[in-house]
Parts: sequence; C-alpha cells; structure tokens
Amino acid sequence: MDEVFSRYLLNAITTIEMVTTIAVGMHSKKLIVYFCSNVHGKSLKLNVCSLRNIFVSSAMEKEVHADLPEIARPRHSKEDTIKLRSKYIGPSCKLFFKQDPIKIVRARGQYMYDEQGHRYLDCINNVASVGHCHPDVVKAGSDQMAILSTNNRFLHDNIVTFAASLIDTMPSPLSVCFMVNSGSEANDLALRLARAHTKNSDIIVLDHAYHGHLTSLVEISPYKFNAPGSNVPKPDYVHIAPVPDVYRGKYSDDRHAKSELSDLYSTEVVDIINDLARSGKKPCAYIAESMQSCGGQIILPDGYLQKVYSAVRAAGGVCIADEVQCGCGRDGEAFWSFSVQGAVPDIVTIGKPIGNGHPVSVVVTTPEVAESFGSTGMEYFNTFGGNPVSCAIAHAVLDVIKREGLQEHCRVTGNYCMTQLKALAQKHDIIGDVR
Repeated sequence: MDEVFSRYLLNAITTIEMVTTIAVGMHSKKLIVYFCSNVHGKSLKLNVCSLRNIFVSSAMEKEVHADLPEIARPRHSKEDTIKLRSKYIGPSCKLFFKQDPIKIVRARGQYMYDEQGHRYLDCINNVASVGHCHPDVVKAGSDQMAILSTNNRFLHDNIVTFAASLIDTMPSPLSVCFMVNSGSEANDLALRLARAHTKNSDIIVLDHAYHGHLTSLVEISPYKFNAPGSNVPKPDYVHIAPVPDVYRGKYSDDRHAKSELSDLYSTEVVDIINDLARSGKKPCAYIAESMQSCGGQIILPDGYLQKVYSAVRAAGGVCIADEVQCGCGRDGEAFWSFSVQGAVPDIVTIGKPIGNGHPVSVVVTTPEVAESFGSTGMEYFNTFGGNPVSCAIAHAVLDVIKREGLQEHCRVTGNYCMTQLKALAQKHDIIGDVR
C-alpha cells in the first residue's frame, strides 16, 4: 500500500490505542477493533466498542475555499449553524460528535472538508460507496435531471436498464425489482411481500438488529425497541434469536469448536419455529442483515444462513436478506454478503451504497413472491421510487464499481487492514477481536 494510506492507517491505529482505556471502562471484555472498507479509494471504517466512530483527520492539512462555487461556501458560522439547528431541527436528530461537531461543507473521494478547509479522511460514512461526488455519478444525475425527473408510471428506459444491470449481479431466481427511496422503505415493503406470499405474520429477527426507522421496522428492531427511552414495545409476532456473535455471544469460539457454531446458533431459530408450531403458527419471514452492522459488525459463522434459510422455508416462511449497508461489493469476497454464506434469500433489500449518497433503494425478489403480492389486487405505487434521475445515478454507481474493480479493491484493502490490525492485536492483549 502506498505511503499516504500507511500514514492514515497509523493515525487510525494510534487513535484506537488512545481510547482503549475508555473502552475497557465501558465493557467487561476486551477491546474489539472492527472495520468495514469503503469500496472507493483507501478509506476505511474503524469502530471501537461503543465508541462507534473515529473520524481520522489528516493532521492540520488545510485547503482554502476561495475558488469554490457559491453553493459550497458556508452560509453561516459554525456557532450560528448549531443554534439554527437547535431551533429548527428536531432534538432527536443527532449529529456525530456531541461536543464540538464537525461542520462539513464539501467532499471528494474519501475526503471531507470543514468550513475552515481542514481535510478529513472519512472513516464514518456508510453511504458514499464509490467515493464522495464521483464525477461519473454526478454527471449521470445532473444530465438526467436536466432532461426529465418524474414518477415511474411513465414508461422510461432508465428503470428497466438499471433493473437489468442489478439483476445481473443476483443469483437465480432473484429477478424482480421494486424501486423505493430508502432502506427503511425497502424493508417495510419486504415485510409486505412476505406476508402476502406466506399469509403468515410472525417474524424472526436477530438480537441487536436494526432494520429501519418506520414503525413497522422499529417493531422488528431490538436495537431500537430495547434501547433506553424506547416507547415501542416488542409485538407478540416478533421473535428474537440470539445474534450469532462467535466472540461474545451465547456461543463463542473460546468455548465451542468453530465447526459447531453454525449448528448451535441455527438451532436457536429452529427452536423458535418449533415453538410457533406448538401454537399452531408458521413463520412469515426470517429477516437479518447478511453481516450485522449496527449490532457490532458481526460476521456470521460459516453455513449459518444456509441452515437457517432451510429451516424457515421448510416451515412455510420466506428469507429476507437485508443488504442495505453491507451490499454492493463492500464485503470484497462477493457482491452480496449473503453469497459469502452460500445462501440465496427469497427477498433482498438494497439501500445506501447503491445510490452513493442519493436516496435510492431496491427490493429484489423471486417471480413467485412478486406474483403473490400482485395477486392481492392492491396496486403498489411509489411516487419517487424508480424515477429517471435515481435510476440513472444507481446505474452509474453499478458501472463504476464494475469498471474500476472496486469489489476486488475492497477485498485487497480489507485483507491488508485485517493483517495489520491482527498484528497490532498480537502486541496489545487488550484487543480481543479484529473483524
């Protein structure tokens, strides 16, 4: 790796070492270092225990804003922006960094810039999958916006062109798309598809899961309904399986053989299915991120999804892979993280990385599930989902990932980071896991 990346990796690792004492004070076990490579450039995401985000600055490097267009120049001082936000924006809408938040005015590639021109390596963003303001993505959106932006009830090439390219990345029989605007919309629609197809209502989720901010999704997200101050109780139709965390979960790799872990954790789901059967019920769906994000960047034990999917289908349910955060090549080993498990879901939800910052999401399913949803007689219409601008942007993102070989870049960069961080773990006993 080049000198610049080595310097930033060293900065990031140094930052981690500086906060280990705080992290140990918060948790009973060792420090966990986990990261998720951005597909573009050489940025990486580093998380340390509950100190989820470390925003690594390229020390005191500064660029002036004199040559920027008017739209990129700060309209208010940082202090005034904070006051205006407090006055006009809901208090539950939180910022990164409670004390002295960073005011970002522009970004490019893996870098973001504050109002004073300081440059930061973006180690937080889970949206800009091909780099901030990638010129090809910007051009695709601006060119289409200058021609037509309307809803998807008008016949237009962009929606079918994008859909065809997206389906090319999917295993059979996943071949039908529904276009929406956010990961929350996608997961909400996935639940509707599942209920229409199975005629059942009970949902199996993983502990610590987060699937979106709509009421229907907060109700299936332990990360939210079990949080302090939550006013959304867990509904009776939601059933929580232990998250298959092999480091600090119910079954860990220091107490069980690796070969046993997928069986132990998948049996927990089977037990829920059997409990439902004793009550005369069948599962509607099992929904899980293919790699749990908010719950701790949990890497599932090998074979876990295959076993769970098989059990759920045998009981009459469908399987939903939430790839809103982990999809689009970010895993490095595969374009979709469920493929790493050798599993094929019935429904896939796609979000953040497919738009590179633009609000566009997709639900992909099988012809059979789509037909069940259509046979209800209720038309599905989404005003902005699948509009020509969003589809042009999403198609451009797919093109960039393929043309620039960013999935392979993600694999190589991720493996390098893993190697370096594991070497650091050998030096510091306080680091318990790297993933």
